[in-house]
Amino acid sequence: MSNPDPRVAVVGATGVVGGTMLTLLEERHFPAREIVPFASRRSEGRQLDGYGPVRALTDGADIDGFDIALFSAGAGVSREWAPRFVQTGATVIDNSSAFRRDPEVPLVVSEINPHAVKSHHKLISNPNCSTMAMVVALGPIHREAGIERLVAATYQSVSGTGRRAVDELEAQAHASLHGMDMPAPEVYPEPIAFNVIGAAGSFADGDDHTDEERKMMFETRKILEDEDIGVAVTCVRVPVRVSHSIAVNIQTCEPITAERAQELLNAAPGVIVEDVPTPLRAAGRDEVFVGRIRRDESHPRGLSLFVVGDNLRKGAATNAIQIAELLTAGATSEAARVA
Repeated sequence: MSNPDPRVAVVGATGVVGGTMLTLLEERHFPAREIVPFASRRSEGRQLDGYGPVRALTDGADIDGFDIALFSAGAGVSREWAPRFVQTGATVIDNSSAFRRDPEVPLVVSEINPHAVKSHHKLISNPNCSTMAMVVALGPIHREAGIERLVAATYQSVSGTGRRAVDELEAQAHASLHGMDMPAPEVYPEPIAFNVIGAAGSFADGDDHTDEERKMMFETRKILEDEDIGVAVTCVRVPVRVSHSIAVNIQTCEPITAERAQELLNAAPGVIVEDVPTPLRAAGRDEVFVGRIRRDESHPRGLSLFVVGDNLRKGAATNAIQIAELLTAGATSEAARVA
C-alpha cells in the first residue's frame, strides 16, 4: 500500500464486528480519506451515521479505488470477494477463517508478530478471537522460555456467534426471570441462558474436535511460529454477552517462575495483569486481561493462567485496524523516504 491516507472499505459493516470496526476507525482516528460500508443486498441503502448509505456487495458493485478492505462477513463472502478487492489493488484484512491456513497469507496479531505483515501479498488474516487473546498473553512467555505444550479451555461469549445469538440469550433469560417458558433455541442446539454448552463451534464429519478447537490448535502454532508446540483445546459456549475467557495451562521448555511470567506480562504491550479477570471488566476494552498466574504443582515447568479479552474488539475489530495502522505507518515511511 502506498497511500498514507487510504480509502477504506468495510465489508460486513452492519454486523456486530463490522459495526465495531466502524466505531474503532473513528475512536482511533484512523487517517482514512474515505470509509465506505458494504453489506449484503438486504442492507443496501441503510444509513450509517457518518458513513452514508450501505452499498450492496453484489455483482456490478463498484469496488475500485480502495487501498484497504476490512472484511468481517464470513468465510464464504471472503473467499468470493477478497480476491476481487485484491485484483483492484486493495490490501484485504480478513477476519474470517477463509485464508488462515494458507501458508502464503500471514496470520497477524499486532503485539506478537507484526513483522509478518511484511510478507503479505495484499491479503492478511486476523486469527480466531479466542486464539487472539490467548497468544497475546502467551507470546512474552514463549519468547523467554519457550512453550512445549499447552492445554486450554475456553468460555466463549454468545456475541462470537453473532447478533442473533445475543438476542437468543437475552430472550431466554428474560423469559426465565419472568416465570415464562424459554423460547426454543434456534441459534444453539440447547438453551444458552443459565446454561453451558460444552462444544462451541461445529463438527466436521468424522472429527471429534469442533472447528473452533481446530482453529486454535493450528493458529497458535502459526502465530507463535513454532510448529512443535503441543496444543489441546476444549471450546465451550457460556451465557455471556461479550468477552471470551480462556483457562490455560502451559508447560515451558525452560524453567520460569510465576513471578517472572507476571513480570513479563506486566511489561507486555496490550496486556493488563490483575488478580481475577472477568468478561464484564474486559468488555469494551482493547487490552487482554491476564490473571491467576500461578505455578502448576503437578509439573516442574508448568504454569496456569486465566485470560479474558473482548472478542468483538481485540478479538476481531481492534486487531484488524491495528494491522491497517501497521500498513499505513509503512506507507507513511515509504512516502517520507521517496520525498
